Amino acid sequence: MLLGGVQHSVQISLQSGYGPQGATWSKSGATEYPVLDSVPNKIIKLVVLGGSNVGKTALVVRFLTKRFIGDYEPNTGALYSRKFTIDGEQISLQVQDTPFVSLEDDNDNICCQEQINRSIYWADGFVFVYSITDYNSYRLIRPLYQHIRKIHPNANIPLLLMANKGDLLRARQVSSKEGLQMASELGGTYSEVSARENYEGVQEAFQHLCQELSRMIGSCNGEKRRGLHLIRPKSPNMQDLKRRLKQALTSKGKSATTL
Repeated sequence: MLLGGVQHSVQISLQSGYGPQGATWSKSGATEYPVLDSVPNKIIKLVVLGGSNVGKTALVVRFLTKRFIGDYEPNTGALYSRKFTIDGEQISLQVQDTPFVSLEDDNDNICCQEQINRSIYWADGFVFVYSITDYNSYRLIRPLYQHIRKIHPNANIPLLLMANKGDLLRARQVSSKEGLQMASELGGTYSEVSARENYEGVQEAFQHLCQELSRMIGSCNGEKRRGLHLIRPKSPNMQDLKRRLKQALTSKGKSATTL
């Protein structure tokens, strides 16, 4: 599928040692062989950050699998990867999901686990997520950006600000104008989406950031990228994603709870 210069392989490829090498999931959920035979020329590393219950994991799963699962276990951080093509070049995308960040006090100081700090240092690009139904999750974004600036004081920070739960308009606490203003202030792009109802919007938002990062990495001319000397965060990867999907689908079959 080609959209905005990005051609997807439509499979999710396992990139770490957590399971059989090269195992993939198709749209139907069946295991398939990888569609890319050669090693990708670039690795793009994203970290997804935000408050509690804003839909970080739901957005990642929606982007990677096209599925929406509404109920998850508390997130301890998982690293997922996917192979695709941008402008004719093979790319390996690594997406680090993270536990939630919270405000410590009324002065907008944030409480951030060391695991999150390591992920911030490791990443090339950043996805900030808040819920349009939770003003405090929006209020968290600015101090979170300032925290990242302490870790990367001189770096260009490619970022995507995602306002999730766009289908819950009656419960809106954050306007689209406020989201746009925040993205402009931070020098990033803005996208209001619904992980539940709008796969295309989620996909396009992630794709745009990946294209920006691919061009930035290509312009480095072989210079050492920050974080390459780091060991990437450990996670259950695709085995964890499969387990979460299976658990949520099983729970849905046993209960009338709406996802």
